[in-house]
Amino acid sequence: MNLEKRRRSNRELRGWVYSSTSAIHGTGLFAARDIPAGSYIGSYHGPRATRNGMYVLWVCESSDEDGEEWVGCSGRNLLRYLNHARDCNAEFDGLDLYAIRNIRRDEEITFYYGDEFHEQL
Repeated sequence: MNLEKRRRSNRELRGWVYSSTSAIHGTGLFAARDIPAGSYIGSYHGPRATRNGMYVLWVCESSDEDGEEWVGCSGRNLLRYLNHARDCNAEFDGLDLYAIRNIRRDEEITFYYGDEFHEQL
């Protein structure tokens, strides 16, 4: 993905998503338009996190020496309102969020937090 075209700021994301009350939990992220499967939605953005907390997204980056390294990002844009769903409609590739199926306007956008999270439910 071209770095210049990444949607990181709330202003850039607003044509695609908005936050509102969620039936899943608290505040959620919703589609502001129909989003076709495979579409880039936006990039999770914020400072690096060194410990877990609210709105921290952990992604695995490959490292030549050790194989994998987990890096945390403390979300500061609208994507921080993503909620968990086992039957999700979006997924991350690094910090970039993509639709994995067609998402209808006003539908909540969700992603799978991972097996560790799901086992705690």
